[in-house]
Amino acid sequence: MVLLSACASNPPVVVAPKPVVVPPMLKPQPPKWSESNLLSFHDQWKGTPYRLGGLSRNGIDCSGFVYLAYLDIVGDKLPRTVNAQRTLGKDVPRNQLIIGDLVFFKTGRTTRHVGIYMGQDKFLHASTKKGVKISSLNNVYWKPRYWFAKRLKNPTEQQNMSIASLVDYAHHQD
Repeated sequence: MVLLSACASNPPVVVAPKPVVVPPMLKPQPPKWSESNLLSFHDQWKGTPYRLGGLSRNGIDCSGFVYLAYLDIVGDKLPRTVNAQRTLGKDVPRNQLIIGDLVFFKTGRTTRHVGIYMGQDKFLHASTKKGVKISSLNNVYWKPRYWFAKRLKNPTEQQNMSIASLVDYAHHQD
């Protein structure tokens, strides 16, 4: 009798947990600062003459060139002058430079210069004598004038969705 009553009892109700919706992962964006992007930008501007305060293919200065490169490649605006650009980001030791770091030089008692590091000790800049060009940090002119470098962002670590936006996305799927 006990055996039969056990079989006749109602089975326990099992409640399945609500499924967790995970958003589709987007492919990571390639780094915005890359040698190929910088070379392409160089090709567009190569030979453009230096002109203090210039911001066009008729003439451009070093900080204007960095300003336009950053705007074109990264999509963000920077301040327009070397003095304002040098206050941004974090200092980077010369032996830890990565593509896209800004490199600064003391070219005179009060004159400063800025360019964009391209890797392999090369940087892209608007030279006063030869216009937009690629130079070596080890060049006899630039090496003793090197001052410091700044890293504004690390685009290679960019993600399409932040943790906060993933959490927010999951909450809105309820």
